[in-house]
Amino acid sequence: MNASVEAEPYPYRFDLATTALLIIDMQRDFVEPGGFGETLGNDVSMLRRVIAPLREVLDAARAAGMLVVHTREGHEPDLSDCPPAKLTRGEPSLRIGDPGPKGRILIRGEYGHDIIDELKPLPDETVIDKPGKGSFYATGLQDLLTAHGITSLVVTGVTTEVCVHTTVREANDRGYECLVLSDCVGSYFQEFQDAGLAMISAQGGIFGWTAPAKQFLEALR
Repeated sequence: MNASVEAEPYPYRFDLATTALLIIDMQRDFVEPGGFGETLGNDVSMLRRVIAPLREVLDAARAAGMLVVHTREGHEPDLSDCPPAKLTRGEPSLRIGDPGPKGRILIRGEYGHDIIDELKPLPDETVIDKPGKGSFYATGLQDLLTAHGITSLVVTGVTTEVCVHTTVREANDRGYECLVLSDCVGSYFQEFQDAGLAMISAQGGIFGWTAPAKQFLEALR
């Protein structure tokens, strides 16, 4: 099925058979009260606004038979895949690997590392565990997309200016056509949200397209 989404900077055209929904890092450590994000002094309600529209998009994507891929940022329990520059940067109250309210912070297998219940992956949906900000770095995402013939990505998740932006830039360099759903990505900071979205569609779509979820849902219908 070929479809078109009213988007910025111009309509985004895609073939459903070669398009995947990518849901980035909707993890308890980032999105829920008491998680790592909140221990850093962030207002998690800014991210929780993403859940309802993203749930609607996820349901529609599943109904349409789209490939759905989830990602989680986190590290091995021994932190062997966490570079010192990431581990020691800044002065947080808790660091990666420290015990937190939801288990060890950003450690694979811990409660806080997992995806929130509202967006829980189905058994047949792939979950990519990534050690970095980008979804392609040190993961099997590229091979998965290639195996499924994917050339276009509908990108959602958190945070807009960090893991979402890094992934979209990585995808753009690899030739993927990316549509970022503006109300299905979130930041702890409104100014970063606004700037991050503007940068994606600037200069004729330098990294991709942006559109609200309702525009994508209309295209699916």
